[in-house]
Amino acid sequence: MLLYILDIFGTAVFAISGVLLAGKLRMDPFGVVVLAMVTAIGGGTIRDMALGATPVFWVNSPEYLWVILIICMLSLLLIRHPRRLPWYFLPVADAIGLAVFVAIGVDKALSYGASPLVAVIMGVITGCGGGIIRDVLAREVPMVLRTEVYATACIAGGAIHTLALAANADVELASISGMITTLLIRLAAIRWHLSLPTFAISK
Repeated sequence: MLLYILDIFGTAVFAISGVLLAGKLRMDPFGVVVLAMVTAIGGGTIRDMALGATPVFWVNSPEYLWVILIICMLSLLLIRHPRRLPWYFLPVADAIGLAVFVAIGVDKALSYGASPLVAVIMGVITGCGGGIIRDVLAREVPMVLRTEVYATACIAGGAIHTLALAANADVELASISGMITTLLIRLAAIRWHLSLPTFAISK
């Protein structure tokens, strides 16, 4: 139940990030909903299609769609008068959602018989896929392809998750270990502005 609640929370936070980007680009309400949808459920949709887990999760559990639609409606009504929040609120909430999404992606891949390597990749796709689609639609370079430590946190968390299972750890303990790893790395990147070195070719 806790994982489900965190999953819904992550969906809401990811939807908000899509709404905020749509607002910056002055999109109409349809554009707001599209960016919110692809950000919140895009990664999980790609994962399920790759694993052959059809129909995809939000078809059988439409509450995810309702959460996104409610977030969009509230944002359209209240975005012009937002409450003052600490700068770190959304990044930290996003980090929590990211950690949960990675763990869910790894668990689902393993439940469909995927190898540990594929499971880690599915965890990364679940956590980052929606943001990549959002940024591409907005004509921006996806954040996970830039220097910010984001996908790296997903890879580390997914690796710890699968290694814990390989060491015969309890399933819940393995999931929690992976989530904590992803979350701590992401929070450290936010706190200390950690980034990866860039790859540049001289002209």
